[in-house]
Amino acid sequence: MAFEFIDQALEDKARDALQRRRTCIDKVSARHIQVDGQQYLNFASNDYLALGDQAISGDFVAGSKSSALVTGYQRTHRLLEAKLCELLGYERAMLFASGFGANFSVLSTLFHDNKAGQDSAMFQDKLNHASLIDGGLNSSAKLVRFNHNDMGHLRARLEKTRVQNKLIVSEGIFSMDGDGAPLHELKSLADTHSAWLMIDDAHSFGVCGENGLGSVESGVRPDILVITFGKAMGCQGAAVLSSKRVIDYMVQFNREYTYSTAMSPALAKIASTQLSRLCDSGSAREVLHRHITHFKALCRDAGIPVQASNSAIQPIVLGDAQSTLNAQQSLAQKGIWLTAIRPPTVPHNTARLRVTLTAAHQQADIEYLVECLKEVI
Repeated sequence: MAFEFIDQALEDKARDALQRRRTCIDKVSARHIQVDGQQYLNFASNDYLALGDQAISGDFVAGSKSSALVTGYQRTHRLLEAKLCELLGYERAMLFASGFGANFSVLSTLFHDNKAGQDSAMFQDKLNHASLIDGGLNSSAKLVRFNHNDMGHLRARLEKTRVQNKLIVSEGIFSMDGDGAPLHELKSLADTHSAWLMIDDAHSFGVCGENGLGSVESGVRPDILVITFGKAMGCQGAAVLSSKRVIDYMVQFNREYTYSTAMSPALAKIASTQLSRLCDSGSAREVLHRHITHFKALCRDAGIPVQASNSAIQPIVLGDAQSTLNAQQSLAQKGIWLTAIRPPTVPHNTARLRVTLTAAHQQADIEYLVECLKEVI
């Protein structure tokens, strides 16, 4: 029978405890989530500053009506791009509907030309997000992986290559481990080897840095910076920031940007509002970082093996996929909602409970979470 591979693949996923299911959510906030009428403490949200819980008012135009290169690029989009450029110190910006789309299409486009790709290489951290890896695989450049945050391994890879065009790609804060990239060392290696540096700042922007501006506040300015609006900004979309030269190149050759209806003006206006709120959220960032410190201290005292993360992402690696699912289900019975992350999202034998903390949580919520984790693990 045709397409029997579908049934076999689904059976394999179920057998290995790797089957994914969608959960229909009744209501959700940065602190609580309601599923099938049952309320839980929500430790699975990326809305780190709880900005997504704040109401938005105003007159919005729902649709952009066409591609950005036809009539879809409107004043609302240009104002948001200018605001981002001024805030982060870049010449130009380009808006996308999602962070995945931004990462994938930018990397695909930068090395889309076969002739240029033969003299190009992309050096990616092995724990980079799927959108970055897939973008690299879809390009004409050679994709070279280096061990996670291992600057010695990256240096050896760079020294071995003989190509003209080199791009180092990393996340600012890694989405599944919660640790940060060594930005200064990455930039130093890039400068030494005449390479460019690209950083996906999805989980850093809004949270890291004195003003919440992410990686650029470390004193490192990547050649290409990607920020997403669906995490700390609490809305939807993404932006790529770079030089005028690079953004002009993207406008000419980025197929997703050319052949997709432009981001809704409503989403762009909401993003602009949320960006202003993010800049004014210093107190929320302070609360969030106190929660992170408190959670890590409680886990240490309870003997719970958290990773070396100082971000809002606090993974607890259990290894086995089925054991991780069992732990997730036990926590749900205690009123705790979080995510069991399994391969292929993470490497085999590193299935984990991914705890995410937000400024909306209360100290008592975190203490209850740790007590439940202690009982379940």
